[in-house]
Amino acid sequence: MFDIIAMAIPFFILFIVIELASLWFAPDDDEIGYEVRDTATSLSMGIGNVVIGIGYKTVALLLYAAVYELTPLRVDMSNWWAWVALFFADDIAYYWFHRAHHEVRLLWASHVVHHSSQYYNFSTALRQTWTPFSGLPFWLPLALLGVPPWAIFLQQSVSLLYQFFLHTERVDKLPRPVELVMNTPSHHRVHHGMNGVYLDRNYGGILIVWDRLFRTFEPEGERVIYGLTHQLRTFNPLVVATHEYVAIWRDLKADVRWRDRFGHLLRNPGWSPTTD
Repeated sequence: MFDIIAMAIPFFILFIVIELASLWFAPDDDEIGYEVRDTATSLSMGIGNVVIGIGYKTVALLLYAAVYELTPLRVDMSNWWAWVALFFADDIAYYWFHRAHHEVRLLWASHVVHHSSQYYNFSTALRQTWTPFSGLPFWLPLALLGVPPWAIFLQQSVSLLYQFFLHTERVDKLPRPVELVMNTPSHHRVHHGMNGVYLDRNYGGILIVWDRLFRTFEPEGERVIYGLTHQLRTFNPLVVATHEYVAIWRDLKADVRWRDRFGHLLRNPGWSPTTD
């Protein structure tokens, strides 16, 4: 099975160069642009994710294949409607995967990597986790419903390719019908904002309709401030990859009660015993 995301890396780099050139020849004072150290960190995180992803995808393939063999259900991917159904099923699976990784601190420790940059450009899309295994349960139901593992992986890749192009300030709001249904750069800029009004909003992958349906949608209004509520002051990829796990471990060691330990693992990232 080909790794479409790995094969797309040259195109990702090409679009980063194109975006850089557009910022050089048509600068906009309202756009942050690029910073050398930040971009180097994002690229390093992306390379690490691809390398670790070899093992992750092997485990995921074996797990999905085992579930697929156990279920009596089968989805015939030669039917056009099967691809339409898979598109929607994958997109809602991504929504809940994404939302859970913002609302459960142990999962957030993996996903926080992607939000750690204070810049917003195509290189930010490549700033990915080195601990991707927390995503496994969210797509298992598709294999259980009889979707072949190769089709699950293919649709996941399509979603990730689409989302790469959301990470830019160069594209303003799109026509209203598009903004109503599709996830767009405007919607995803909101998702990367640490502004109070933007926190934990716009989880969608390709579609924004799930956010509208489950009331997690927020339109872009005030200027987006990118990054975390407690910004990282380092460009060290190892620290970027592990800092939240270190913070969780520090909290667990300080906790006396088991319920507080479970809270620091399973409650939202801002939770502490004093908030109850």
